[in-house]
Amino acid sequence: MPPYSAVNNGEKVEPVEPVKTVKKYHIISGTVFRYILIDAFFSFFVAFSFFFVVFFLNQLLLMAQDVLSKKVPFYQVALLVIYALPQVVSLSAPFGSLVGTLMTVGRLTSDNEILVMLSSGLSYFNIFIPALVMGIIISLFSFVVNDIFLPIGTVQLNILSRQIAVSTPAVELGSYSVKKFRDTVIVTGNVDGSAIEDICILDRSGSRERRIIVAERAEVRDSGSKGLNLDLTNAFVHSSQETERSNYDYATSTMLSYWIPQEDIVSSTNSISPREMSSVDVYHEIRDRTLELNAKIDEQYNRILLSGLALEETLRKGSQHSLWNRRRAYKDQFIQDTESARFIAADWMLNSFWVEFHKKFTLPFGAFSFVFLAVTLGLFAKKSGQMVGFFFGVIIAVIYWSMMFVGQTMARRLGYSPFWMMWLPDILSLVIGMALTLMRVRK
Repeated sequence: MPPYSAVNNGEKVEPVEPVKTVKKYHIISGTVFRYILIDAFFSFFVAFSFFFVVFFLNQLLLMAQDVLSKKVPFYQVALLVIYALPQVVSLSAPFGSLVGTLMTVGRLTSDNEILVMLSSGLSYFNIFIPALVMGIIISLFSFVVNDIFLPIGTVQLNILSRQIAVSTPAVELGSYSVKKFRDTVIVTGNVDGSAIEDICILDRSGSRERRIIVAERAEVRDSGSKGLNLDLTNAFVHSSQETERSNYDYATSTMLSYWIPQEDIVSSTNSISPREMSSVDVYHEIRDRTLELNAKIDEQYNRILLSGLALEETLRKGSQHSLWNRRRAYKDQFIQDTESARFIAADWMLNSFWVEFHKKFTLPFGAFSFVFLAVTLGLFAKKSGQMVGFFFGVIIAVIYWSMMFVGQTMARRLGYSPFWMMWLPDILSLVIGMALTLMRVRK
């Protein structure tokens, strides 16, 4: 008898064929794709505008503190703001992607549109694919801004800052700050207008003398393009020969005038930082600096070897030898050379270049790494999806930015790995987002 045949009231029932299982594929609806993508970009624009205003106002406040209070002309302030825009855009784009995706998916969830899509046979791929496309587009846009326009804007910003420094040198001096002008270092206390309390000046004179000048009070006399004059009150001056420290002089004065020429002010801002370079230029600079650093380390290791051999030879010859009394000096020299090697190897400037190099990639990549996390969290929204998404997006953005700031500080000042310190926020957001995504899809 064929399968599933039966007899009902004496009548033979035709056999029923077994139901065939049809393999389902993830179908991407073009209409749904366009609908979600357009909505996501609109939400991104809203979120991007919010972060743009926040970072832009922060930039204005910084300039108001350092520039506007010194009465810099308005057109120069406007140019400073324009040149700072690439930095604002590069920071706003990744966070705008995060919050925009959360707002979009949160609204779709709260309006039950995702439930309708799933009931219609569509899978979660119809939500993730538009979000991934938007994340990739924003990541590429952010990378271009971060790698091309940000260095250009930073270069122009520094050029304008040098012009302001030459025209109004008093801008360079702030409260409780350290400022270097070629061979001169100025440490200031509280600055109130043109008056400075507790000032310390370290410099080298024309005869290569080291000088330390300490004064209770200083009055800034801005000479415009000629330089910067400081009228010091109750000053103490200590000078010594660079090659013979025991040969020194000191003097006191109730009034002393100190002048910093224009060329010293200009030269203090001429160095190129990694922020003024593209990622390729930063990598080339890292390669050259690494070669120089390795040469310095090899040279220092040779010194350690020589001082160690001298100490070993002295100890082997014993107390009867004439060099026995120098064993402590050889030991101190060996320890000093070893510490110097450690200091040379921990090159903070090279670490700064590595931090900036990774930062040119990690910040734009954040727009992509946020996608899985944002979509999954947005699916949990029940009511007021857009507001909930915006709220959670801001919290995640603050946590991410805090991790970036702490990691950058730890890499530059404490010598931690720049790679892990800069990539850890992206890796965490990507791993957590993918884990939540798998849990949601399997549920």
